[in-house]
Amino acid sequence: MVAIKTQPTKADVLQFISSIENETRRNDALILVNIFTELSGFEPVMWGNAIIGFGEYHYNNSQGKQRWMLTGFSPRKQNLSLYIMQGFDDYQAELGKIGNIKTAKSCLYIKQLAKINMSALKHFLAKAIADMKTKYP
Repeated sequence: MVAIKTQPTKADVLQFISSIENETRRNDALILVNIFTELSGFEPVMWGNAIIGFGEYHYNNSQGKQRWMLTGFSPRKQNLSLYIMQGFDDYQAELGKIGNIKTAKSCLYIKQLAKINMSALKHFLAKAIADMKTKYP
């Protein structure tokens, strides 16, 4: 069995955030930590060296049993990458209310939190997290 390379670490989340050079990105990361903690009920954990994850779930793939974060985000240089593991097919109505975002298979990209509808983002995240908890109790 080949394990996923990115695993939870014991690195300090707040120390990682404080090392972010861009002040806006650093402040946005602090806001997201609070939102994800509140909505998920899990404390933040560093996954690898740049992802802040919340909770975890187990699944099977062709390489055997794997574990991954239930949800999380990474404050990348170009944008905030929010990880929505189940993708976005069931959330089109919610996504349309958030504002200027982009999506990929499991990533929601946001340039700056100040430029989106935070209430809509929280509503979307609450629904996505609840759906993951239901699917992977």
